[in-house]
This record gives sequence, structure tokens and C-alpha cells, in this order.
Amino acid sequence: MQTEKNPFSAILGKMIVTKEGKRLGFVKDITFETRSGELINLVVKDPTPYTKNLNLEKTSSNDLLIPYSAIIAIGDFVIVSEEDLI
Repeated sequence: MQTEKNPFSAILGKMIVTKEGKRLGFVKDITFETRSGELINLVVKDPTPYTKNLNLEKTSSNDLLIPYSAIIAIGDFVIVSEEDLI
């Protein structure tokens, strides 16, 4: 069974929500390992006040990062597991 692939441009701008439905912000960018192509983090655009309280890792420009391992599904929204963020 082939996994459906999402191009980078299809993920940019999508709303990021927890599986409980809490809004975290939007996908601004994606960080990845250049040699292997492994996805590492989603960079959050317009984080909500709730997101700012999660103590997430930040970039040097103060953007919040959500680990790629926390992603459950990508469709109309990017759904993440809040347990994997803490």
C-alpha cells in the first residue's frame, strides 16, 4: 500500500491543532536534515496564547517548533499529539 505524499506547499499555511481540538497556530515552515531528508520540526506561525504556554523549543528568531514526531495526521489540518509536545 502506497502512502499518500503531501508536497511541501500543500502543508504550508495549514492550521495546527491537537487531537483534542486545541488550536496551536499555522505551519510557517518545516525543518529537516539535509543529508537524509528526515523531517525534524514544524515552524509555527501565529501561535495562540495556549501554544506559548507549552514550553516548546524555539528557533534563533524566536519561532516556536513542533517536533515532527508529534504529528498524527495531515489533512485539512495538521493534527498533533499534545502528550508528545510536553
